[in-house]
Amino acid sequence: MPAKIDIGKAPEEILELSNQEILQEFIMLLESTGASKDTVKAYQSAISDFLDFIGDKPLKEVTLRDVLAWRNERLKSGFPRKKTLDKSRWQATLHYYTLFLKRFFEWLGLQLRVPSVKKPSSRITVLTDEEVGKLFQAARNPLDKLILRLLLDTGLRSKEVLNIKVGDIDFDGRTIRVVEGKYGKERYVTASNETFKLIEAWVKLNNLGRDDRLVDLTYGGLYKKLKRLAAKAGIPPEKIRPHVLRHTFATRALRLGISLPSLQRLLGHTDIRTTQVYLHLTIDDIKKEYREKFETKVSRGVEETLLCNNCGRNIPSDALFCPYCGRQVSNTSENLALA
Repeated sequence: MPAKIDIGKAPEEILELSNQEILQEFIMLLESTGASKDTVKAYQSAISDFLDFIGDKPLKEVTLRDVLAWRNERLKSGFPRKKTLDKSRWQATLHYYTLFLKRFFEWLGLQLRVPSVKKPSSRITVLTDEEVGKLFQAARNPLDKLILRLLLDTGLRSKEVLNIKVGDIDFDGRTIRVVEGKYGKERYVTASNETFKLIEAWVKLNNLGRDDRLVDLTYGGLYKKLKRLAAKAGIPPEKIRPHVLRHTFATRALRLGISLPSLQRLLGHTDIRTTQVYLHLTIDDIKKEYREKFETKVSRGVEETLLCNNCGRNIPSDALFCPYCGRQVSNTSENLALA
C-alpha cells in the first residue's frame, strides 16, 4: 500500500469550487509536500478517472452509489485511457486507484467508504537464458547493447538507468552511483567488465561529460526500444518490459549464488521480504528441474528393477542372485517390478 502522505484537511469552502479546480488544489498540495512526480501523477490519474466517470456532478453531491458504480464499471470493462491493459493489470490499477481516491475524499472531508479492490496475485515474468541470448543477437547498435547490459547486468529500475550521469560512474572502482527512483536514496551497484567496456566506449563515442546522462532517452523511448528488440528477436513484445529484465537479473543472480541480503542491496529494496519473491521463483525452478530430471531417472530406475521370485523384494535388473534371500534370480519378464 502506498505510504500515507500527511496533507491535512481541506477547508470546507473548497467544495464550492468546480471539480477540476478542486483537483488542481489537491495536486498542488501534494507537490508542496515533496511527493515524487510518480506519486503525484498516480493520484492525478486516479482522481481524473473518477471525475470523468461522474461527469458534471459536483463532488459535494457524490454518494457511495456513485463510487460503487465507478468501481464496478472499471472492474467489468477496464479504463478508457488504458485500453491496452489486460484484466489482471487493470484490477491491479483499480486496487491503487481506490486507495488514492479514499485519501482524496478524506482530505475533502467526505464521509464516503471507498470499497477496496483486492490486488490480483500475479506471477513474475522472467526471461529464459535462450530469450536473453536472442535479445542480444537482435541488438545491432551500441545503444541497444548498452541498454540491455545495464538492465540485465545490474537489475536497475528503468528510471534509475535513465537518471545515470557519467559522473556517477567510477570506472576504476567498477561501481555506479544510483539515486533510487522511488525514495531518492543513494546506493551503489556494480556490473561486469563487459558492461563497463560498453559504457566507456559509449561515453567516448558521444563525447559525454560528467553532467551528461548516460542514456538520453525518455521512459517511453526506452520502452519502445525494448519492444522493437523483442519483435526482432522473435519474442512476443508483450512479454518484454523494463521491469521484466530487472526480474530476470534478480532470479539469475540467486541461481548464481548471490546471497539474499546482497541482492536486496543491489536491487534497492527497503524490505527483504520484497526480495524473497525471487527466492520463491528459484525454488520453483528447482522443483521443475527435479521433476524433469531426477524423478524421471528414479522412476526409470524403478521400472528396470526385478521382483525376486522367492522373497518378492525389488532387486537390480542385472542381479543374478537376490541380495536378500540369496536365491538365484529367474530373469524373466514376469518378474519385472510394477512399482
